[in-house]
Amino acid sequence: MELHQLEAFSAVMSAGSVTGAGELLGRSQPAVTRQIQELEADLGYALFDRHGPRVTPTRLAFLLYEEVERSLVGLRAIEARARALGDETAEPVRIAATPSLAATLVPAALAALPDHAHAPHYQLRSESAEHVVHEVLAGTADVGVVTLPMAHAGLDVHWIAQTPCVAVLPAGDPLAAQPRIALRDLAQRRIVTVANRHRLRQRIDAAFAAARVDARVFIETNASLNAVMAARAGIGIGIVDPATGIALPVDGVVARALDVDIPFAFGVATPAGKTRTAAVDALLDALRRTTRALLDDVIFHEAAAHDALLRGDRLRSGRTPPAPRPTRPRRSRKEAA
Repeated sequence: MELHQLEAFSAVMSAGSVTGAGELLGRSQPAVTRQIQELEADLGYALFDRHGPRVTPTRLAFLLYEEVERSLVGLRAIEARARALGDETAEPVRIAATPSLAATLVPAALAALPDHAHAPHYQLRSESAEHVVHEVLAGTADVGVVTLPMAHAGLDVHWIAQTPCVAVLPAGDPLAAQPRIALRDLAQRRIVTVANRHRLRQRIDAAFAAARVDARVFIETNASLNAVMAARAGIGIGIVDPATGIALPVDGVVARALDVDIPFAFGVATPAGKTRTAAVDALLDALRRTTRALLDDVIFHEAAAHDALLRGDRLRSGRTPPAPRPTRPRRSRKEAA
């Protein structure tokens, strides 16, 4: 299995045709066809069903594509690092984060960095939580910002932040007039929330069960922003992390505290045993300062608290979360006039 074969495979998956893949790679169509055929011969199974000039990926092709893309990202990172070492330029800082944190916390932290602390450039990738952990473990990300669990050997967890989830609903919803929303008031409402039951969703389900409320989950999604936009469209009430619900302003919706503490916990990690650059250390400090500034009622924990937080020993503290900062929908220019 050769690198040029994997590049050809990745390009065909992206372009949807061998001709398009050749244009992406700057190779001839026959060359790409030959490389795909050689790869299939090496693997012993077909990757594409042929339909004239078009090809359709097989089920195995989709499974392989995810692994190939991760490997190619790693190889590109090695190439970039090698070139940086060769011309004695500073390396980029590579950041992997879950979608809600990549869209809110990380950009705000980068903006908070003083000019002298900046790296030459940054690479920010939005990934699932499991992929963020994989990127840091593999050394293809210098900093990972990810929800718990993250107790993997090979990670240096610098801190864990805990803060309560919020409800996001249309500004015109009757419940929007309340500073705090009781879970029982959501019994007959359509709920939109995250799908990953190994992370935040587990705690959301537990909170509804403890309140003896049969949650009517209408939409499950892999990203909290999707839940916010569904609430904006009026098709449900989002139960989301506060980074998305409060720190990411969206016209037409408001965030409200819940009457129970559904804890959202995330941490910041770097590869264990790897010497950190000054730019990475500056980013770690900026992430902590920005987390405190953006998220109300945030509590920081040391990495040693990880397992207790997962069990809920310290997450469910029994305190009543304060209402988040008031959010008002932006008026259109016509309304403002």
